Amino acid sequence: MKIKQYQYIGGQWKNNFTTAGFHAQQAQLILVFGEPGLITQPALFDEIRDFFPKGNIVSCSTAGEIMGEDVYDNSIAVTAIQFEKTVIKCCATHIQQHDNSYETGKYLMQELLADNLNTVLVISDGTYVNGSELVSGLNENNPENIPVTGGLAADGDRFIRTFVGLDQVPEEGTVIAVGFYGSNLHIGHGYFGGWDEFGPHKKITRAEKNVLYEIDGKNALDLYKEYLGPYQDELPGSALLFPLSMQEEGSNEPVVRTILSINEEDKSMVFAGNLPQGSTVRLMKANFDKLIDGSSLAAQSALTNLAGSNSELALFISCVGRKLILQARTNEEVAAAKGIFGENTPVTGFYSYGEISPFAPLTRCELHNQTMTITTFSES
Repeated sequence: MKIKQYQYIGGQWKNNFTTAGFHAQQAQLILVFGEPGLITQPALFDEIRDFFPKGNIVSCSTAGEIMGEDVYDNSIAVTAIQFEKTVIKCCATHIQQHDNSYETGKYLMQELLADNLNTVLVISDGTYVNGSELVSGLNENNPENIPVTGGLAADGDRFIRTFVGLDQVPEEGTVIAVGFYGSNLHIGHGYFGGWDEFGPHKKITRAEKNVLYEIDGKNALDLYKEYLGPYQDELPGSALLFPLSMQEEGSNEPVVRTILSINEEDKSMVFAGNLPQGSTVRLMKANFDKLIDGSSLAAQSALTNLAGSNSELALFISCVGRKLILQARTNEEVAAAKGIFGENTPVTGFYSYGEISPFAPLTRCELHNQTMTITTFSES
């Protein structure tokens, strides 16, 4: 595997990393992550196509771009991959072509399934797509639990419009899945949050998909405010500091759910992921040092999954909520993870509206919030 990285920043292109022997004409996959206002400019897309005339260009808008050990805003991060023995297939669809996000996920996985399918990378619209339903659909047509990782596009901290594109200028509502085929590709994946849980465990007694109405038979918002104390006056902004840990019935692992908005009239709360009735929830609070340390733990997990192979590329997808909380310390979580891989492993990625990764090898993929997820690639 050979890698070429460019960065568009300050109105010009910068060459960041090149593996010896890389040939632009032979790059099969080009990952492009960028600020919404830049990544939707046709002229900039045309320039990327000129750099890499034959590969599939998979692009999405972000809440921050990751390149090397740094985080950028108002930039475009371009990573071109030249595989030696791995075959890829890209499939794009639009949410309006399907009844719902669940059917979208089913369709994409069905399009990619084959005996030698090794792993799948999903880059999805983050505004119109229900990430939980999308992941459920992907799992429905993935009985062998082929690794599926990826993330939902973002729009900075605006939460208005997100853009995804395959071989064209990105647009709203698009979902892309990339299938990687062959036994020579080795994939590692890891995720970690770093939040502290507090307070008692409680049951979700009324919810509809990602809208939470009642916990233990009480209005969800009123109960949530009781635990926030003085922070309740800063809602909904302060909700980023206090996500929920949720564990579904029959699941061995909890996932984190970020609060997007609140409704004072019906006392409900809207989350960036579904909360099934009967699930157990517990409040969480930010621990800055643990958030940063968590990214290095995710990196260690991804390396462990590689089973001795060296990582030739690391893809970081972290939650916009972490960036908004860490603020000036955001670079620290990326640098901590990059440090696990060393100087010779190129890193790219973005801050997202949702992260997709399995809990462990040979398990189904899950939608995560407020986590750092890492996917590593290596060829033998």
